[in-house]
Amino acid sequence: MTLERFQRGNSAPRVSRYPLCFEEETAEACAPRWGNLSLLVWVPLTGSTLTGKCRGGKHPGKARHALFPAFQARYHTSLTQDAVEEYCKLADSKGMSITQMSLQWCASRWYMGSVIIGATTVEQLKEDFDAFETPSLDEEALKAIDETQMRRRNPMHHD
Repeated sequence: MTLERFQRGNSAPRVSRYPLCFEEETAEACAPRWGNLSLLVWVPLTGSTLTGKCRGGKHPGKARHALFPAFQARYHTSLTQDAVEEYCKLADSKGMSITQMSLQWCASRWYMGSVIIGATTVEQLKEDFDAFETPSLDEEALKAIDETQMRRRNPMHHD
């Protein structure tokens, strides 16, 4: 949250996990009409699910999901994997990685105060930083993400 927003009387920021289009109704709680909160998102790539490296249910040797199969098992469901595949195809069509698209989507939300990134390698950290240096998502991409969200609402909670 910026000092300017705080001085205008906005509430303190909230910290939440908010992966790309997977969780609902957070924005409503942040709206000026309700809590007027700023959201600090952590784990925006859902433990590597939204990096594309676990695409097709594959888990590379040192990925958290390979090392700890029960870790975030909700992201291993077929419905979640289908949603991730759809997001990967959209990112590919826009010439960006799903990591870039996911982080840019988070940063594009009006209620987002900040995006807390995480990485286990220097390469991952560089990709996270680079996501904020590349051109922003265009309206067509944002609309496609919204449409995917409507078709695949909270896939991690079903299967």
